Amino acid sequence: MPNMSLTKVKMAEQEPNVRNKNFFEVAQGYTLEQAQEEAERCLNCKNRPCVSGCPVNIPIPDFIAKIREGDLAGAYKILSTANALPAISGRVCPQESQCESKCIRGIKGEPVAIGRLERFVADWARNNGVTNLETAPANGHRVAVIGSGPAGLTCAGELARKGYDVTVFEALHLAGGVLSYGIPEFRLPKEIVNAEVANLEKMGVKIETNMVIGKVLSIDELFEEEKFEAVFIGSGAGLPMFARIPGESLVGVFSANEYLTRINLMKGFRGDKGSETPVMHSKNVAVIGGGNVAMDAARCAKRMGAENVYIVYRRGEAELPARKEEVHHAMEEGIIFKFLTAPLAIEGDDKGHVCKMKCIQMQLGEPDASGRRRPVPVEGSEFEMEVDCVIPALGTSPNPLIRSTTPGLDTNAKGCIVTAENGGTSREGVFAGGDASTGAATVILAMGAGKTASKAIDEYIQNK
Repeated sequence: MPNMSLTKVKMAEQEPNVRNKNFFEVAQGYTLEQAQEEAERCLNCKNRPCVSGCPVNIPIPDFIAKIREGDLAGAYKILSTANALPAISGRVCPQESQCESKCIRGIKGEPVAIGRLERFVADWARNNGVTNLETAPANGHRVAVIGSGPAGLTCAGELARKGYDVTVFEALHLAGGVLSYGIPEFRLPKEIVNAEVANLEKMGVKIETNMVIGKVLSIDELFEEEKFEAVFIGSGAGLPMFARIPGESLVGVFSANEYLTRINLMKGFRGDKGSETPVMHSKNVAVIGGGNVAMDAARCAKRMGAENVYIVYRRGEAELPARKEEVHHAMEEGIIFKFLTAPLAIEGDDKGHVCKMKCIQMQLGEPDASGRRRPVPVEGSEFEMEVDCVIPALGTSPNPLIRSTTPGLDTNAKGCIVTAENGGTSREGVFAGGDASTGAATVILAMGAGKTASKAIDEYIQNK
């Protein structure tokens, strides 16, 4: 008999007032017994609506059925064949708006905890040395992948399985892209990212770090001198946007990208020992924005010792774009939300350091082009916040380096590479996907784009 409980099996977490002082993972994962109990909630629907909500088309009921049977190796094989990075997507994918949003069990209760089960299986496989490294015989064709984020790694893994000789070019000194520099350790431990990258390398994927394509090599040189037959651009969107208010050049203002990179990739959270970069240990921090990156930055600031951390967001709680789970965790950890608030200016002391931020109250007016009610200033409601650090987390756009060094590569007004449905671009043999073509989006959508492009690259080379 199925488990007809209306709620998911609860997953253990660190206590809020403990975890907001460390960088250890918040969620602790399922035990085998918990995973099987949750797996029993799956009805194994014939029309499989959950699969239609998955950007990488994991056969979700199949791997869940294997968990019920206790065949965890079988579950991992199904999962990892469809998804190159299951331990990662099981942690950071917004399942609530994708596969779980389609789950029949969600009509009268909570959907099946698909993400938690995916994480459980991937973690079990890693802890027990179980891998799925099967590849087709080498076919002699070479493909270059630019960027080792979720789009690039997924594309590389899919092509390696088909027998391609794949080289990934990463601009930074460590593979992983946004998985390494952008997502905090307490949400995605770096050992998880490193393990997934190592599996791809065992499948034959070569990864070259400190390779800035557009500077060290151009895309034309990848074709002409390095003899690659196709190129996939998965370079992400790492160029930060700012609020464009006075005072953003003061000491103590970090883009969310810089702040998170210093902490995540350069180990700023360690302090003096083992750290490759200094990070300010601020007392009062204001994070401008309401997305997942804003939540990450705010929660990091709290762990770095800030007494007061504010999320300054110009709309209300109902309009927050961040995942509900991340907002819930932030609130539990003591992050202070200043809704319907917009920054006007950042002010500094006589040494050029941030000392306060001038803000204004907002109210929601008529809907804008996106369908959300437009925030409108409330006349005479200006006030000041005492802060010594301000972190704008207002989105990102693609770095212009690749588009400026690749003749004939079409981009749109936002600097994103224009792609066809299969990831093809205006340049023959050049494909793109993920944030480089969509602007900042989710990890799983980038993975889906990488998988789609890998199929198109295979067809392009075989037909050529």
